[in-house]
Amino acid sequence: MGVPRNVTAPGGGIMAEELGRIQRPTASQYDGRRKLLLVPLIYGPQADDPVGAEVLQNYWEQMQTQVDALEAALGGLKHIYHESLTMGGDEGLEQLGAADQRSHGFVTAKTGSGAVLEATEDMDILLETLDLQRCMMIPLASANVGSRLQEWHADSNRQRYEHIANQIDSTLGENETGLLLISERHQVQFPSDIEVFYVSPPALDDYRRWFQNWMDQQQAAASKEPPQDTLSEDGGEESTEDASNDDGETAVEETGEDE
Repeated sequence: MGVPRNVTAPGGGIMAEELGRIQRPTASQYDGRRKLLLVPLIYGPQADDPVGAEVLQNYWEQMQTQVDALEAALGGLKHIYHESLTMGGDEGLEQLGAADQRSHGFVTAKTGSGAVLEATEDMDILLETLDLQRCMMIPLASANVGSRLQEWHADSNRQRYEHIANQIDSTLGENETGLLLISERHQVQFPSDIEVFYVSPPALDDYRRWFQNWMDQQQAAASKEPPQDTLSEDGGEESTEDASNDDGETAVEETGEDE
């Protein structure tokens, strides 16, 4: 199977092509250029699902195989960036170990081979973005408040991704190769002089299909649950339908973070 290559177009856009259908990349082919391996960071839901666990494990194994092949072809890995990490080096590894064991094991092996783990995010911006995302999950009575929260969250997200792009730009040197682990829905605009190689093993599509099926199953199960009874003010039981709001409150739909 070919190794996917994504070339960053002027302005930060990405155009994809299959490297294996043309030729495998070599260090001389990109001599003097900055290279970045873009690895989708995926997590399994907190559920006891052996099929999901197997799909997720397959992805991590295939991803590492592709990364190793690209790393060898491009002349070694110098820098590693990971979303949510506000520190680099040993402190960053410790931070990563408390968050995700798969990423921690993968990154530890790469740093042991000479790559440097870089601080990727700004703490204040990251915490602001996470807090706003939590606020947007709360049902709100005011549509105006919901709209302002969405605008604030979008601006915070923009600052977050700009910071990540700046961190990569300021640390990835000429003729060096870096690796970024980040959620698929990210909005990072990479500098136009960086060649971006998108790591997309077959198991990534398997994971996407499994996750969509899992979500469909969860929604179907939730729709079949009978309405729960609540207690009325006089202590008697009141059905959920009878206890619906009369004050016109509307819930703001949860908006996922575009990573």
